[in-house]
Amino acid sequence: MDQRRELELALWREASRHIDIAESLPDLIGTIRTGVPVESMWVFAIDGSRVALVAGTPNGPRDTRFSIGGEDAGRAARFAAKGGVSMVNPARPGKSLVRGLLPIAGPGMLLAGGLQRDGEAEGVVLWRLHDTQELTDAQAELLAATLEPLGVAMDTSRRFHELEDLRRSAEADRQSALRRLGRESLTEPIIGTTGGLKPIIDRIATVAGQDVPVLIFGETGSGKEVIARAIHERSHRHDGPFIRVNCGAIPPELIDSQLFGHEKGSFTGATEQRLGWFERADGGTLFLDEIGELPLAAQVRLLRVVQEGLLERVGGQEPVRVDCRIVAATHRDLASMVREKTFREDLWYRLAIFPLMLPPLRERAQDLPDLVLHFAERASLRFGLPEFEIVPEDIELLREYSWPGNIRELAAVIDRAALLGTNHRLAISAAMGAAQPVLPPSAAPESAREASPVRPLTDTVRTAIESALTASQGRVEGSGGAAERLAINPNTLRSKIRKHQIDVLRFRGTLRLGD
Repeated sequence: MDQRRELELALWREASRHIDIAESLPDLIGTIRTGVPVESMWVFAIDGSRVALVAGTPNGPRDTRFSIGGEDAGRAARFAAKGGVSMVNPARPGKSLVRGLLPIAGPGMLLAGGLQRDGEAEGVVLWRLHDTQELTDAQAELLAATLEPLGVAMDTSRRFHELEDLRRSAEADRQSALRRLGRESLTEPIIGTTGGLKPIIDRIATVAGQDVPVLIFGETGSGKEVIARAIHERSHRHDGPFIRVNCGAIPPELIDSQLFGHEKGSFTGATEQRLGWFERADGGTLFLDEIGELPLAAQVRLLRVVQEGLLERVGGQEPVRVDCRIVAATHRDLASMVREKTFREDLWYRLAIFPLMLPPLRERAQDLPDLVLHFAERASLRFGLPEFEIVPEDIELLREYSWPGNIRELAAVIDRAALLGTNHRLAISAAMGAAQPVLPPSAAPESAREASPVRPLTDTVRTAIESALTASQGRVEGSGGAAERLAINPNTLRSKIRKHQIDVLRFRGTLRLGD
């Protein structure tokens, strides 16, 4: 392989490693120096009627406030449109089209290159050679070979910053809306109120005004929190706090402190009094998600709060009265747990006064178009992308899948489809990836059932973790994190990530490319 080809390949690799050309520049110039005696390098972007510096190497000025406009900018844009590499003497700029950019480079012989992408002028690059070096024809050809990957890197960087600007603008609009509404977050709308969720909505209307506990049953990712918030918003407590607690994510040794609070000095590290989640939800609603994960000892103390409205902080001597409504949720069969004595029968009767059975997504096929539209609009706002067109072919493809992860999985697929989409179309097929249509055994030919390979469990677990990390942009915990999407404790997920030797940073880098 000749030197030019090797240099081009190396530049393509370096240009692809970062989405922002300012981050790529030190590695890019290091690669160029393997074939050309370049001392410093500056890259300028063409932005409308101005040409501005976006990056400079460590050996050169890096004042990214430098920009030119007017005739100087017009000349530099014409130079970029011509392409190619030209020698420039800053002491005698003469009629050079890039003379407006030369003040930033200082003395010394310079070379200028025009950066293009798909025939459009993207920017200008300046190189300063070492004083003792002269450029040979072969080296000039090597520099010319760098223009294409640099032009692509510039285009990628520009698109990234445009999306970032749109995202910031969208976030500013969202914050403005929150201020107008006087809320900390915008309530998630309920999709399917006249379709698959109509029976649930009717029951919410019945119970919302009655100050009794509600127990929501539903598969993981089916939208139990959205229903809990709807109950809160329709109740007389709607002006009070809505506190969500994932019972399965609290370490056993911290459950009492987290739920009921603690007094100063009650244990090592308790340097001040802490209010528990019940007291923080006073006057509002406490949503106990995954209630089936609470250990029996905590269930006993929870029962007293449900029955009497009284709790004792860890290390406290006096009972504390709280007034909050409890909405609990689980994906587990609590009735079976009661029979197995892993869930208290008396607590079960107290919580299950008004049960709600939330249907899985596979039983709400009529809601798919509205759900897809909702998540596509949310993705457009979140990522600063244009609005997407929802076509029947995409809906039919989604209908063929069984959606074991329910609404949460659908939201992740639509986010991914938005990032991969082009020309106002969601890339549904590409976004679903391993999520292939699942037919019930009775619907599949007998020969196909016999020949269907069974994947090892470790492969299935790894695929699920990687899909969740892709959807969460590499974030393990917190709202929208991989642990929440997989409905497991973040510490458990980290253990599995280490076990399967999954590089979380890889997913952060991959998703940033599509932001």
